[in-house]
Parts: sequence; C-alpha cells; structure tokens
Amino acid sequence: SKRNLSDLPSDRPPGEGVVGIFDSDEEDDDFYDAMDDSTSSQNKEPPVVTNNGVVESEPEVEDTSSVPDTTLSVLGTSRKRRLRIPDKPNDKANLWNIMKNCIGKELSRIPMPVNFNEPLSFLQRLTEDMEYSDLLTKAAESASVEEALSYLSALAVSSYATTSTRTSKPFNPLLGETFEYDRSADLGWRSLAEQVSHHPPVSALHVEHPKWTYYHDFSMTSKFRGKYLQVFPIGVSHFIVKDTGHHYTWNKVCTTVHNIIVGKLWVDQSGEIVVKEHSTGANARVKFHPYSYFSRDTPRRVTGGVFAPDGTPRYELNGTWDSSMSCAEVLSADGDDAWETTEAVPRWEKNAPLEEADKIYYFTSMACTLNETEEGVAPSDSRNRPDQRLMENQNFPDANQMKVKLEEAQRARRREREARIAAEGPSAKYQPKWFVKKVCEITGEEIWRFTDEYWKCKETQSWSRCPSLYEEDSTT
Repeated sequence: SKRNLSDLPSDRPPGEGVVGIFDSDEEDDDFYDAMDDSTSSQNKEPPVVTNNGVVESEPEVEDTSSVPDTTLSVLGTSRKRRLRIPDKPNDKANLWNIMKNCIGKELSRIPMPVNFNEPLSFLQRLTEDMEYSDLLTKAAESASVEEALSYLSALAVSSYATTSTRTSKPFNPLLGETFEYDRSADLGWRSLAEQVSHHPPVSALHVEHPKWTYYHDFSMTSKFRGKYLQVFPIGVSHFIVKDTGHHYTWNKVCTTVHNIIVGKLWVDQSGEIVVKEHSTGANARVKFHPYSYFSRDTPRRVTGGVFAPDGTPRYELNGTWDSSMSCAEVLSADGDDAWETTEAVPRWEKNAPLEEADKIYYFTSMACTLNETEEGVAPSDSRNRPDQRLMENQNFPDANQMKVKLEEAQRARRREREARIAAEGPSAKYQPKWFVKKVCEITGEEIWRFTDEYWKCKETQSWSRCPSLYEEDSTT
C-alpha cells in the first residue's frame, strides 16, 4: 500500500487552533473522511492491554443459521435479533488515488466512497453509548449520590471502548434522519435519535427507562495537522433519576486519530470528564491519560475519584478506557494523592469481542443489531437508508452510487429551503420533527429536548411529518 511509504513517528504533536469541520455541503466532509484500514508493522501504535482478571462475556447463544443473518433470542421476549452481519468485502479504496483525483477540484463536491465507512449511521453509533445501560440502572438504584457517580463515571468511560478497534467512519446522518431503538421488552429502555441540524451538524438522543431518563445532543469541531487529527465534542450528557430528581451531567473528552495519511490508524483519548450532581454539588473527575511512546504508564489509562459536596474523596477510580474500570472506597485521605482505600471492585468490564470480529468491522453484539430491518419504524429511520443497506449487503459499487444520489438530493433540498427563507423569512427555516430547542434549567445552556410525540405517532403509524429522504431507491 502507498500509505506505508515511510515510517513516520506516531507520537502526539502539540495541539493548535480549533477549526470547524462541517462547513461544506458535502455529506462526508468530516474528520473520518481520510480513514483507511491499511496496516504497517513499523508504526509505533500502543500495545493492546487486556484485563488482569477474567472478562465477563455475554451469555453464549446457539447459532442455528449458516447464513450471515444469524439471529439470537433476546431474554424476556420472543423477539429475535441477529448475532452477526455480512462479512466485510476485501475491497479497499486507496487514499492516495482519491487524493490524486482531487487535484484542482472543489473538495466540498468530491464524494468520499463508502469504503471508508462502516454500515451504520452516526445516529446508530451515538445510541451505542447505551451498550452498558445497566450502569445507569445501578446508578439510579444507588444508596448515595457518590455511589451513583462511580457508576456514571464507568458509563462515561465505557462509551470509548470500541474506538480502540473501530476506525471506520459511520455514515453522516441526513437532515431529518432518525433512529429508534426499542429495548423496553428486555432491557427496560427505548431511545430515539434525530439529526436536528446540518449546518452545524447536531444529533440529539433521548432514552427513557422506568427509573431514569438520559438525553444528549452532540456536535463537534476538529483540527487537522497532517499526521493526526483531533476531535473536540460539543454537548453535555444529562441523566435524571426519577425517584429522587437527582440531575447529573457530564462532558466528553478529545479524540485523536493518528496516522491519517501514512501507517496504521489508531485512536487515543485525552482530557477529563467531570460528572456532577447539581442539587448536592457532589462530583466525579476522570482523567484520560494521552498515550506516549516514551512513557511506561499503562496505555489508555484512566484515573480519577468521586468527591462529596465538601470535596472529600469518597471513591478512587482506575482502569483503561478500552477494557475496564474499578472502584475502591476511600477510607482516609492525606492530600490529593495519599489515599487509603479498600480493595478495588469492578465497576465496568468490556464485553468479550465476537468471534472473527475483524470480518464484521469489529462490531459488538449490540452493533450488529442496530441496522437490522424492523417493521413499523419511521420512514426516516437509518435502517431505511438504501446506501447503508447496500453497503451492509456487500454491494459497494451500488452503495457508492446511491450515496451520491442521496447527497445530491439533500443539497437540492437545502437550496430550495434557502430560496423559501429568502422569500418568506425565518419562518421557512427547517424545524426538527421530534425535538425542540429549550434552555436547560440546570446548566442554562440551550439543548435539544424530546417532545414525547414519536412513540404516539408510531402507535398509529402517523408519519406525515417525516421528511422524504430515501425515495431515490424505494425498492431497496
């Protein structure tokens, strides 16, 4: 591969200014656009770190099918969900050839092939933050705010677990695209995500459980400096316990994608997550230590603590963001570093990977179910995207053609909308269908909140408000 022409160091350079990343009309003009899965044994990527203990795997399910669309039974319901997706074809796009073809062209008009994607929308990828949703239920059932903070810290860390192996980009959602994921029968919760804005791109997510509510809107900025690219998330996660009214919030950390042009791609996380309960002031702080080739520290290490409202440390947190996190109760503290603790106990452990996960984009069991076809979902649901479905079904050439058609159709809709705005004024601006922007009573910031109308419309199959997004191939 031409990506391996030289051995460039893969250590982290110093950061510089932040720039926006979704400033053109091109649907795939984002930070993942240069991603490839070529390999190089010479690049200095961090070693894989395994748990010291035994990883608790998901219950084994008998595979009764020989085709890729294998299903598994879900506990507590007769609904069956597939265990795998079709294998990824051995069809790699060459980044250098794409770059050569871009010379002299307007970059915002150059479509990036699906070869750099995984067959999921970003709305589906955002929903994957709920893979370890049992941690939210444990937080809601905790005896104290500090104990709940330890579980929420683990949940916040767990959302990065798959990024150590999954470097392909998800499909950018079209404006108005939605994704519902109803696991109320077996996991107790259901969620809806919607792409509420295109410029800037904003994805909103709402999850409802009998004991808790979670919601989040997500956007980002990035900076690119040749060998690496850094992504800075914008948005706050909210978690509310229904019985107590306790309201928790936390942020996300910076993601760095190394070896963008030459070498094997690898991802690192850095920064600090602060989880806060707003009525008491208790909080948790988790630091993501950036990888350094010259450091003897454990790669992908996270450390932190949970603190009472007066600042007294209550729990010590340790782990790695790609495998596990443990928690130890603080018995006594002498300053910030000298803590006497009990023996650490697990708060979170990553699920064991699927067999031959490299053949299915390193998807987890949950990821394999996200794009499974389902009756009754909104016409705008990500499962109905024809380009994404074609890619999943190993038809990359047709997927690329369909992707271009969908992107061109979105640009046409945007031009029509701009013309209406010019003629009619701000009232003609696009309005999301299932979320509305409100000022958060806790943080004072604007956030997209769920209107509670989606599930009522689903009961009656009243989808008239949904935008027409996928007509280019209604038979796929």
